[in-house]
Amino acid sequence: MAEGSEDMKTDLIHLSDEGSSLRVQVLGRHMPGVLPWHDVLDAEIVVRSGFAQGRLDVCLAPEDLDRWSQILSSLVAGRDAAWMDDGRNPEIRFELSGRNGAAVIVVEDLAGSGTSVRVSVGLVEGWADDHRDRLQRVRSAWPREVAETSPGAYEWRR
Repeated sequence: MAEGSEDMKTDLIHLSDEGSSLRVQVLGRHMPGVLPWHDVLDAEIVVRSGFAQGRLDVCLAPEDLDRWSQILSSLVAGRDAAWMDDGRNPEIRFELSGRNGAAVIVVEDLAGSGTSVRVSVGLVEGWADDHRDRLQRVRSAWPREVAETSPGAYEWRR
């Protein structure tokens, strides 16, 4: 584990323009030192616009980071995509049909609060490379340290 990483916060996602923003900020490990929860990360989704703002707590599994990498590739290829659409966390959908290079972002917390918010955020040049760098910073700060050796059995990686 990176020295002092438990006290760090870093944005995995930060898309913003003059009117709206979406941020997914990783806060630290969910249960540091406890198998199998050590590699699960506490995070928060923060959405702001001129009309609405909200914040949701989430837990990110290592597979969520892998999936975010795939979502970035889909978005770069011009395809709409949904992240965390497994029902465990609020779903974040990215629709690239926005005007003037904007993406429409929909955050739905149907299982929790029953609410959703839809904002349009302009995507600036280099946003995808910036987000790949953000993903790498999160993985460097909180590397995978737990291995599932068989269903329900975990051990520390060597």
